[in-house]
Amino acid sequence: MSFDPTTLRRTDLGFFGPDSPSWKVWTSPTAVIGFQRAVALEFFDPFLTAAVADTGKIHTDPRDRLDMTFAYFLIVAIGDSKTAIEASEHLMAIHAKSTGIEPISGQRYSANSPETQLWIHITGWQSVLKAYEMFGPGLTPEEETRYWQECRIAAELQTCKPEEVPLTREGVREYYANVRARLCTSERAEAGMRQMLFTSPKHGAGVTYALGARILSFASIATLPKWMRKLGHFDRPGIVDLLVRPAGRILVWLFTLFDKRGLIMAAPIIAPMAGQILQQHLKNEPPALLETVTPTQGRARYGTKNRRPVQAAG
Repeated sequence: MSFDPTTLRRTDLGFFGPDSPSWKVWTSPTAVIGFQRAVALEFFDPFLTAAVADTGKIHTDPRDRLDMTFAYFLIVAIGDSKTAIEASEHLMAIHAKSTGIEPISGQRYSANSPETQLWIHITGWQSVLKAYEMFGPGLTPEEETRYWQECRIAAELQTCKPEEVPLTREGVREYYANVRARLCTSERAEAGMRQMLFTSPKHGAGVTYALGARILSFASIATLPKWMRKLGHFDRPGIVDLLVRPAGRILVWLFTLFDKRGLIMAAPIIAPMAGQILQQHLKNEPPALLETVTPTQGRARYGTKNRRPVQAAG
């Protein structure tokens, strides 16, 4: 997926708009922490692990793996509907080619399977919110309710069923409890997680990314429950978390002193494309229409399938 920074918000205000908790959470410096957590958690799904491992790219350019995924989530959360629909169609076309046999179960995998896409979606949105709560200001109860509603709306751009996206943190806990039995690690899964958290400079990402990812991992691991750490074999003493949490909050606060441009300072080292998207977001240039739309309206206007004219929302 390529991204032209001038296209982030040309047509409208996207699906949520500037007063939404999604814009607040996804454009905080804490989003970088949350998304490293999310791409590490993806490997607990053995079918997704197989899809990623079979491409081989995770071993040659782990930063690209994180960056492309982070960029897609950002575009859906804060971009205009045209850019989001185009990104969604592009991603689904790429995933359509990613099929094969998962070696543990011997079952066929597809990167576009609804179960796999639901896992990616929930871990992404929940991880970014968790980091925002632990290292940022957090959301009010009203904002959190709206955040999960927006998470369900964003799921309409993927192959999962939006109605299966939880609308409360209790629902998220129930989802994790229900899928826990099918989550596992393997040699390839642990290699993928370590590439996201503790990558070496010799693995294709360079010294800057490797150092940045390792520093970031102190914060992202602090957001994980014990059972996930043990399953991934990267648990650590609780005293480390006690030290990381206040240090992380101070660093995030320092970043936000720069008129929220700490985003631009924090993101490019780990995710260059995501950094471009955040930089364009902070320019706050008004789109052609100062309105939000639904994914259905966006798909009708800009999708390549079943395109038909739609009147502008009032």
